[in-house]
Amino acid sequence: MASTRISLAAGREWLTGLVTNETFIYVVKRVLQALLTLLLASALSFFIIQLAPGDYVDTLRQNPKISPERIEELRQQFGLDRSWPEQYVRWLWRIITQGDFGTSFVYQRSVASLLWERIAATLLLAIASLILTWAIAIPLGIIAAVKQNQWVDRSLQVISYTGQGFPSFITALLLLILAQNTSPLFPVGDMTSINHADLSPVGKVLDIGWHMILPTLALSITSFAGLQRITRGELLDVLRQDYIQTARAKGLPENRVIYVHALRNAVNPLITLLGFELAGLLSGAFIAEFFFNWPGLGRLILQAVLAQDLYLVMASLVMGAVMLIVGNLLADLLLKAVDPRIRLENLN
Repeated sequence: MASTRISLAAGREWLTGLVTNETFIYVVKRVLQALLTLLLASALSFFIIQLAPGDYVDTLRQNPKISPERIEELRQQFGLDRSWPEQYVRWLWRIITQGDFGTSFVYQRSVASLLWERIAATLLLAIASLILTWAIAIPLGIIAAVKQNQWVDRSLQVISYTGQGFPSFITALLLLILAQNTSPLFPVGDMTSINHADLSPVGKVLDIGWHMILPTLALSITSFAGLQRITRGELLDVLRQDYIQTARAKGLPENRVIYVHALRNAVNPLITLLGFELAGLLSGAFIAEFFFNWPGLGRLILQAVLAQDLYLVMASLVMGAVMLIVGNLLADLLLKAVDPRIRLENLN
């Protein structure tokens, strides 16, 4: 009996500590704000889409094989005969009560199942690009700042400006030309080879990685150039601060001054930037998917927009909004973890 009371008291103490914890309160607050943001963003997106002339059923009228009766039947089936507010409320109510994002007009399948099939390929490509970008850009940005105005710094600045001067689609086109001239060194099209099913588990991983090389580079080059410049600029600003000069005057080794004192403070803006990078994972991969025929969300959503597949487009927009919210929340929590002096309540 006494042990039961002790365990209950410990449980109450743990629960009280959790509820009063600054991080927990902040996360709950941000989640509640996120729900309101998603509601407003989805409503705005829904009505903007409706401003486009016509709808999916109107495109079917161009097909003489489809009778007017069948077209009217489809309008009622998809709920397009209702007013815009009714369509939105009906769509939102299905999400809340059933977790159902609707049925794709084009594919006649659940929108959630269509996105679930493609999202893994898109996330694989986008996360690989994110890791590659940060693994290269951060060290080079540090080197450029440490070697300011030397030939290394000037060379990296030239590379950075050149990379930023090329839009993603131009980079993708150049890589396609490279693939054509070096064929069959770099495969283009799909994410696996014809004999993928016959390969060993390790062979399958290597095969997918082989197909990822060019689309990952296409996504990474422009992002790398911008991030490298930002890293250089932030580190240079910190290195000019008085406390850095004081640390040097005390005789601390230069490596310790740079990598312990300066970099710790220069990394905060980069973590904030990481939140927006996470939000752009899905949209950033679309161009590479289109050019390299990568079977991800990009081609699916582009076709949905062209066909005015309303519920598939709405689900993709909501997904993008969720990625933005999650990315910003993770960035704030990472900032708190890296710099305990930061108070989460001041990040709002």
